[in-house]
Order: sequence, then structure tokens, then C-alpha cells
Amino acid sequence: MVFQNEVSSVSSGATGLAERYASALYALAVESKKIDAIYADLTELAGLVAEHQDLKKLVNSPILTRHEQQAAITAILEKAGADSLTVQFVGTLAANGRLSALLRVIRAFLEEHARRLGQVSAEVISAVPLDDSRKASVEKTVARLAGSDQLSLSMRVDSSLIGGLVVRIGSRMIDTSIKTKLSRLETAMKGVA
Repeated sequence: MVFQNEVSSVSSGATGLAERYASALYALAVESKKIDAIYADLTELAGLVAEHQDLKKLVNSPILTRHEQQAAITAILEKAGADSLTVQFVGTLAANGRLSALLRVIRAFLEEHARRLGQVSAEVISAVPLDDSRKASVEKTVARLAGSDQLSLSMRVDSSLIGGLVVRIGSRMIDTSIKTKLSRLETAMKGVA
């Protein structure tokens, strides 16, 4: 199978695992002229994993076998109407015991896509959904921080943040979430006691 060989051929090299898988998928998406479909599928999948605890558990489960993870994630993607290349890729990720790297692979794919379009890739994670005016304000601020008008911005919700935002611009991260502030306070208090 061409797909299996493509993913296997990227297993050596100096870059990280997520980047290798993302590069293999990107090459296949370009070759099959499915970049837009794969981009949409992966963006939606990242949002679903972030929003649904059961899906997050499936992706990160050390208890489930590779075959069980592959069967479950493949069924979910097929039911969601994902492109066959996305289904096959994520299934292969699971079969190779790499499903726990899924979100990192997606992030690497989205960053590669933005880079090829001459854009700066950024991700904003909020504790609650942002209304249109707040989204616009966040987009403007992130574009200024990134120093680029060409911005590929993805937004998702993670209620565990409690409040605030986490912004990733390339490899840079700005974390103003209440969850992180509470964690820092707890660590500081342990040092005092």
C-alpha cells in the first residue's frame, strides 16, 4: 500500500515524529490534490478531541490495543464524513501505536500548510467560545504579536483552562489561563510551607 510505505519512509531523520508524519500526510495530500479536505478534516478533528473527553481518552489510552484504537478512530472519522485519506492516515497512526501523537501531528500539518502559503501559523485556545467581536480582537492582537498580516489562525475551546487564553505562534507560547496561574500559585505556596 502506497500510504503505508510513505509513512514508513519518513521514520528516519532528524526532525520529530509529529513533523515526519505530518510531512508524509502533506505530501500525499498534495499528490492527491486533497489539501483543503485534509486541512478541514484535521482542524475539525483537533477541535473534537479537545472538546470531548471520551475522544481524548481514546487517543491517549494506554489500555486499548492498537487495533481497538484503529477501529474506533476509523469508525468515528468515517461517520463524520472525513476524506478517505484522512481516515487512512489516522488509522495508520493508530496501527503504528502513535495515536497519542495525533494532536502534535495535526499541529505540525497545519503549520506546514501555513508556511507553504507564506503565513504565520497560530492557535488560540480559550476557556469559553469567543463571540465575533472578541474573535476579531484576538485575531488582530495575534497578528500584531506574530508580526504578520498573513496569519493562519485556528481557535478552539478547552474548558479546563477555567478562564483566559493560551496562544501559540509557531513555537512560541503565551499562556494567560487561570489554570496555569493557579498551578504556579500552588507551586509557589509549596515552596513557602
